[in-house]
Amino acid sequence: MTQGVDRVDIPLKKYKSGKVREVFESDGRLLIVSTDRISAFDHVLPSLIPDKGKVLNRISSFWFRRTRATIPNHIICEEPETLEEFAGFAGVISGRTVLAQKLETYPIEAIIRGYIVGSGWKSYQNSGRISGIPLPPGLVFAQELPQPIFTPTTKADEGHDEEISFGDVVTLLGEETAETIRDLALRLYREAGEYARERGIIIADTKFEFGRNAAGDIVLIDEIFTPDSSRFWKVEDHRPGHEPPAFDKQFVRNYLLQSSWDRVSTPPALPRDIIDKTREKYLEIYEIITGTSL
Repeated sequence: MTQGVDRVDIPLKKYKSGKVREVFESDGRLLIVSTDRISAFDHVLPSLIPDKGKVLNRISSFWFRRTRATIPNHIICEEPETLEEFAGFAGVISGRTVLAQKLETYPIEAIIRGYIVGSGWKSYQNSGRISGIPLPPGLVFAQELPQPIFTPTTKADEGHDEEISFGDVVTLLGEETAETIRDLALRLYREAGEYARERGIIIADTKFEFGRNAAGDIVLIDEIFTPDSSRFWKVEDHRPGHEPPAFDKQFVRNYLLQSSWDRVSTPPALPRDIIDKTREKYLEIYEIITGTSL
């Protein structure tokens, strides 16, 4: 097993460095490289999860192909390492990179919740609402909602995204665009949820990001239905009132919550067994969803 990829140094202009992705610019396009970094509680951890970046990149590309008929996406080439212009550093980017359009992005994250967990559960406990949406009384942790709901947040490059209402999205984007993004996000969630359930997987919640091309069309960007952007459970493990074993980084979050780390200071390195188990979870959900091995 490799030690994992942390930094990516290639002879292209750096456009952006995120918590997980390194983004380079080439002739008005974006080369998006998924590293093996992992973040939790708004901190990038000092430990790497080997092959995580490849899982994120390939599972996202799988879903982009499946959803292309519903909405266009930003992908130009799924394997840019095969292109002559990038062949010189194919060994660095292979399997963990896409070439994408550079688009104007909308300043929200479109979060869809089908089950009540995470920050949504905390909001419900405090107010009986999530993003201003009133929910029935008496719901329990991890219970399926009567119907999926659109619970947008701000999109922060650093720090924590903030919960906003649909009305806030209308103010930011205009009514027509806000309604279109909400409806597209709900449709994508339902369609992917049906596919996943056929494979014994529940998508409890997920997030999308959208951009706009030169023609003014709404385009799906970033990543979709990955273990970093979605909460996956096995159908057989789901029992309302209990947290099912997750395929995402909740496994790492739970470890950190049980540690002595204060979530403010520099985070600690992860033990080898946590790294190995997290890697296994990422690989397992990739194989279940795509039907192939990495």
